[in-house]
Amino acid sequence: MPSDPPIRFADLGLPTPLVRAVDDAGYEEPSPIQRASIPPLLEGRDIVGQAQTGTGKTAAFVLPALARLDAANASVQVLILTPTRELAIQVADAVETYARHLRDVRVLAIYGGQAYGPQLRPLRRGVHVVAGTPGRVLDHLDRGTLDLSNVSTVVLDEADEMLKMGFIDDVGRILERTPPSRQVALFSATLPAPIRAIAQRHLSKPVEVKIEAPTLTVDSVRQRYCEVPAKAKPLALERIAEIEPFDAMLVFVRTREATAEVADRLERKGYRAAALNGDMNQAFRERTVNRLRDGGLDIVVATDVAARGLDVERITHVVNYDAPNDTEAYVHRIGRTGRAGRVGEAILFIRRNERRMLHAIERLTRQTIEPMPVPDGDALARHRVARFKARIADTMQSKNLRFFTDLLNECEAELRAKPIRIAAAIAYLAQEERPLVPTPDEREPVGDPRSQRAAPGREMPTREKAPREKVAPGMVRYRIAVGTRHGATPREVSRTIAEEAELEARFIGPIRLRDDHGFIDLPEGMPKPLFRHLKRVEIEGQALRLTRL
Repeated sequence: MPSDPPIRFADLGLPTPLVRAVDDAGYEEPSPIQRASIPPLLEGRDIVGQAQTGTGKTAAFVLPALARLDAANASVQVLILTPTRELAIQVADAVETYARHLRDVRVLAIYGGQAYGPQLRPLRRGVHVVAGTPGRVLDHLDRGTLDLSNVSTVVLDEADEMLKMGFIDDVGRILERTPPSRQVALFSATLPAPIRAIAQRHLSKPVEVKIEAPTLTVDSVRQRYCEVPAKAKPLALERIAEIEPFDAMLVFVRTREATAEVADRLERKGYRAAALNGDMNQAFRERTVNRLRDGGLDIVVATDVAARGLDVERITHVVNYDAPNDTEAYVHRIGRTGRAGRVGEAILFIRRNERRMLHAIERLTRQTIEPMPVPDGDALARHRVARFKARIADTMQSKNLRFFTDLLNECEAELRAKPIRIAAAIAYLAQEERPLVPTPDEREPVGDPRSQRAAPGREMPTREKAPREKVAPGMVRYRIAVGTRHGATPREVSRTIAEEAELEARFIGPIRLRDDHGFIDLPEGMPKPLFRHLKRVEIEGQALRLTRL
């Protein structure tokens, strides 16, 4: 019998702008907590939801709250209480993401540890959604700087954590200062007696939703994670693909657009890569999967829905380029490797604000996910040299080299050079396309600079320090206001300047990119009109602002 078609967000009764925002964010179908919670919340019912972190509950309460919000009314209509500042910021970010196609919806995160000024100014101007910690919300209420008289929805997120942190009495006092007609959504991993007492006192005939999170084990998969800012993900993936000894790799991204972008970039780097997403017809999808199975592809970049049912024993590595929307999606993803009795490899890219998802995955799988540094320049050099030596050894053992030994004997006689010098020159020529010694930009650290640590006895480079290498004769060093944070690459900078200045690439010197700036060597004697033009040229939306050093 054919299976029932999957439920989509549009089937839950959400307004079109919210469905568009969900689609933009890469959610292709609602999770169990979202399917169970969104319809009653849209009807205005109170709800008690029992669900773990990582089940998608943020969207479960944010989407209905936004659907019921009146943007023309510039007062606080939605209050979301969270146990920590990190979660308050995360929830506020989610509100902004889902409200992107709504008009003039303003959100504010308020929490302790921050000065009151940055919170007071938006409150005076008017905000629609407040996500905050109980203590700071109560402080604002006592100061008279937060008005909850028009609140229509109150969300208690991770209520059991607020109980553990001693906030539950504050939660009760806050609820007493909201209108009796407001809707309350309480979400908690567990429901101890004090939480049930809050629900009985402040909720009216709530719908109860419980999402079981079974403990899953993935013993055949080694799990690692890299802390990587969003802009650095492409470089991190390229370095991992170069270093990791994989047979076939499956890369999961959040959106259909990203499948094509990431696959195209990998192809440009020489990998046999292809995209797999829901916009592709079944025949194309099957052809792509067959190519992966038969060895015609190295890497497939896919969304969750497109990879459903994919079973290819060659897959040795699964890379979660974008963190999944919920923990069970993560388990389904990494289950694509570790088949046929082999140990698979799973690598997760996370940003600093996604650590809660990391811990939720560890709880679900009962396994520790090991931290993994993104390969640096030294690791790239070691890998390339080892591979080069292995190719030489293999060639010596498996190929007929008589013609080439005779040729080298001739070179030795004609050039009057030692064989080792001739061999070094040949090695240099052999590695020109992909240098064994990483270029300066390849030595730049990839990852969150705040998490980098200097090795003992070595000093981390300062942010503004120019490269120490001497400028070649006839060249001048310039500072540019474009760096890796903007998504720029040395190749892109070189190509752009070559095009804009009508300059051959061989006349462009070394390019070294830092976080928010970089350095480039260009021929001296640049005409002033060209200099003024290059200052205005943009890369990734950022002006070069060329400055001579």
